[in-house]
Amino acid sequence: MTAFVAEVPSGAWADTVDRRHLLVLSALIHATAFAAWTWWPTYAGFALGFVLWGVSSALMSGTFEALLYDDLAVRGEAGRYPRLIGYARSSALVLTLLAELAAVPLLLAGGYQLVGVASVATAMVQALLAATLPVSREARHGRRDPDDGAGYLTMLRAGLTEASRTPSVRRALLVASVLVGMTAYDEFFPLVADAHGVAAATVPVLVSLATLAQAVGTALAGRTAGMSPRALAAVVAAGATLISLGALVHPYVGFVGIALGYGLLNNAMIVAETRLQDSIEGPARATVTSVLGVGEETFALATYLFVGVTAGLVGVPVAIALIGLPVVTGAVCSHLLISRRRMSRITAEPEGRL
Repeated sequence: MTAFVAEVPSGAWADTVDRRHLLVLSALIHATAFAAWTWWPTYAGFALGFVLWGVSSALMSGTFEALLYDDLAVRGEAGRYPRLIGYARSSALVLTLLAELAAVPLLLAGGYQLVGVASVATAMVQALLAATLPVSREARHGRRDPDDGAGYLTMLRAGLTEASRTPSVRRALLVASVLVGMTAYDEFFPLVADAHGVAAATVPVLVSLATLAQAVGTALAGRTAGMSPRALAAVVAAGATLISLGALVHPYVGFVGIALGYGLLNNAMIVAETRLQDSIEGPARATVTSVLGVGEETFALATYLFVGVTAGLVGVPVAIALIGLPVVTGAVCSHLLISRRRMSRITAEPEGRL
């Protein structure tokens, strides 16, 4: 609830003040969340920690992407965005796995307190890195002049207007929201393995295949960013189909399919997010990107609700398989719409230009 409430307002804030300062603030709030969990381990302490985490995530969501894209645009290197953001997401996945492994020796050496101290320290390192990001003044302040007096409400209105009234931005927002929201699949992969009777000790190994494929898929986004809309639709359809089939068959073979499908969907997700950044022309890039964050969470919650209701009736594997149907259908419809528009443009061309 905190992330939903804070997402768009924090995006407009990132279009009004220095974005680098917001990234530092996000890291400091993140550190405070870990501190609350470590030294106030009660229900109230954990509730406060999650509220702080939500605010921290909202401050970073949209702000980081806008800072990176605008800095590359100033350098005339906007085409590098999908490769860099893909590497960033892939690195985050790998480091998350390393952090999970590091938790074991930390817990054995100093208990919960040492894990908490290490978490606070890591967030402080994040703040230091954010404070020293070598980005241009234009990227820190977006496309507005920091001396022009443009206020918070002006930027909020500009971002919401572009997100709702510009067809190319609106379409890119919808595609990216669906793709990212549907990657909430991974929350249920352990339950799929359990439903097939996989031993508890083996479940993490199978799930790690999907995480590895996700890391590879995002890392390769720079190579696939130039794919046509038709190719993007095909990748999405193939990814969803592999996951649906993988959820239904023998768990070991099935999880290979799930991993491949999840890698494809995550690759398409980065490409779709890049198309959104390319389509934004107004001054409120962070605000528009924050609207994407709300859309992503909305579709993710819809996925959770669908599985929660359906799994009790037909089982988790079938419920996961059914999620792929609207994804494949949407990809096919997108392909047909693109083909129809292309034919309409061709038939509208004067004969001499054909």
